[in-house]
Amino acid sequence: MSHKKEAFAAMAQSIIKNLEKRNMEGYYFETSADCVQAIMSSMPEGSVISWGGSESVKECGLMDAIHNGSYKLIDRTTAKTPEESRQLYAQAVLADYYLMSTNAITLDGELINIDGNGNRVACLIQGPSHVMIIVGMNKVVTDVPSGVARVRNMASPANAIRLKRNLPCAATGHCHDCLSPECFCNQIVVTRRSGHVGRIKVYFVAEELGY
Repeated sequence: MSHKKEAFAAMAQSIIKNLEKRNMEGYYFETSADCVQAIMSSMPEGSVISWGGSESVKECGLMDAIHNGSYKLIDRTTAKTPEESRQLYAQAVLADYYLMSTNAITLDGELINIDGNGNRVACLIQGPSHVMIIVGMNKVVTDVPSGVARVRNMASPANAIRLKRNLPCAATGHCHDCLSPECFCNQIVVTRRSGHVGRIKVYFVAEELGY
């Protein structure tokens, strides 16, 4: 194990202990492949699975794995009308497993997320029986303010460019605290504790995943 990964492992174990105090579970993996294998083995065949928009879930290989598995998938991107989209959002709330990342996580175990439509943070807060959060160690921050700053000035500009949004952060690479029509920084949610023991599980990976 490299010195960097040794440091990641020590940091992750410290955060995992803090997550336990907040009724959340944490696990650490050196590679995405090991992480995906662990998650797949925990979801029985036939389970209903949905997910929020997440580059981390794609990059680690989990999306490919579930599409090749024997699951019922609720994919909001398949909607052809606004009403169909609304129905899929409603079905996602009752999923057995909800897959997502978090925009940032503090050393103390708090999750920070900024969302556009709010469906991702809604399912994190309430609904699906299990929430599986895949987190590259690049998303660890010292505290909530630094987490919000990280999302606004690193994740949001990159997402604005990816989604081809006409936003000032896409042009400058940093947040302007805008209220533009295409703005997707509409909900800022800090999850400091889960009301249900073990419902939220955080899977740390010693890699850079997502934005």
